[in-house]
Amino acid sequence: MALRMWASSTANALRLSSSSSSRFAPAFSLSRTFSTVLEGFKYATSHEWVKHDGSIATIGITDHAQDHLGEVVFVELPDGGKAVEQASSFGAVESVKATSDINSPISGEVVEVNTKLTESPGLINSSPYEDGWMIKVKPSNPSELESLMGPKEYTKFCEDEDASH
Repeated sequence: MALRMWASSTANALRLSSSSSSRFAPAFSLSRTFSTVLEGFKYATSHEWVKHDGSIATIGITDHAQDHLGEVVFVELPDGGKAVEQASSFGAVESVKATSDINSPISGEVVEVNTKLTESPGLINSSPYEDGWMIKVKPSNPSELESLMGPKEYTKFCEDEDASH
């Protein structure tokens, strides 16, 4: 996502996030100085995540992205049946700080849209990997997943990006 990253005036405190009732219970959770990154997910440099499960991939924005955006107040998402292309915008997130495009980490056809976000866009802040998912896609080129980062690489990417601001 073409995210306008906001440099914070103070370093974020170490946060631990754990939920025993989580649908996406990670094998481990990497929580360093910025946010939660889950095992079993793939991550784009534009701060979207993808969870590939069988023939469907679920897509949303990362905890790191929502933390930098601040309170999300509006989400624009595509209709079902639309095609999305890797690294191309499929919607937008408006927060109290900025409006940012959301890019698809993979190409495919939108098969489901999280309509709960229309009424409750703050789900992206409170539950970015579970209730705050955005779209589900039938991938047209599953090999694109190989170009995305795993949790350790994404954690390092975010640390380096934050350090440069």
